[in-house]
Amino acid sequence: VYLFDVVDGNPNGDPDAGNLPRIDPETQHGLVTDVCIKRKIRNHISMAKGDEPRFRIYVKEKAVLNEIHQEAYTAHGIDPRDRKTKGKDRADEDRKLTRWMCDNFFDIRMFGAVMTTEINCGQVRGPVQFTMARSIDPILSQEHAVTRCAVTTAREAEDQSGDNRTMGRKFTVPYGLYRCHGFVNPLLADGERGTGFNDEDLDLLWKSLEMMWDVDRSAARGQITPRKLIVFKHESPLGNAPAHRLLEMVKVRRCDPMKPARSFSDYQVDIVGDLPSGVEKLEMF
Repeated sequence: VYLFDVVDGNPNGDPDAGNLPRIDPETQHGLVTDVCIKRKIRNHISMAKGDEPRFRIYVKEKAVLNEIHQEAYTAHGIDPRDRKTKGKDRADEDRKLTRWMCDNFFDIRMFGAVMTTEINCGQVRGPVQFTMARSIDPILSQEHAVTRCAVTTAREAEDQSGDNRTMGRKFTVPYGLYRCHGFVNPLLADGERGTGFNDEDLDLLWKSLEMMWDVDRSAARGQITPRKLIVFKHESPLGNAPAHRLLEMVKVRRCDPMKPARSFSDYQVDIVGDLPSGVEKLEMF
């Protein structure tokens, strides 16, 4: 269970609604997509590790995927044109190419990827997945008119009417506490067909969830702060209890329902009930 809040910002604008904060139209609860959260994790890893081996980022701005796939072919001395020949078993090559991509790119190893472009490196299911984040309470989307004092041309500078100043709109949420659920499946990490996601990668994921908003500051997003990361650790790789039972143990409630929330201190987080046998609770922060 991952909790984060936003103050006077737009955590995830909806391009289909003029960049208004995403909401559930039936309940007015705020939403942040899983894609948005994964993007922040990728950005943090990219800044923290750069092009360090094993920690490169596959899905990033201006990346040319076919060129990245070609690196895997070159590393194994494989010509993509030869693979178009019919009647030849390529299963061993396929495994080598996919394994190379997992070994070199953190986000493939973590989230998985579909790499079936013209230069094909296969596809892999990642052990880490996130749900969309949803605000604990309905949010209020505020609209602000903004202007600029600078002008574009000298002619505009001579205009004394003041009507030539560019107008714009900005949308913010005064306050919202968001809850997201994540899952780590060790069966998709280990073994011959796993991605190779290991304990070092997992520790880096926890660190990203704590620090990723600090390297993502902008005027549009205001102040976004990670508040809690509660992890349930199982003894069995198949799990010792259904995930939903454990997630439902984490209760988040507003201290004063009659007062609008404006800070994390307006909420209380409790773990209700006893942990099932074989499950350990960890509060990462």
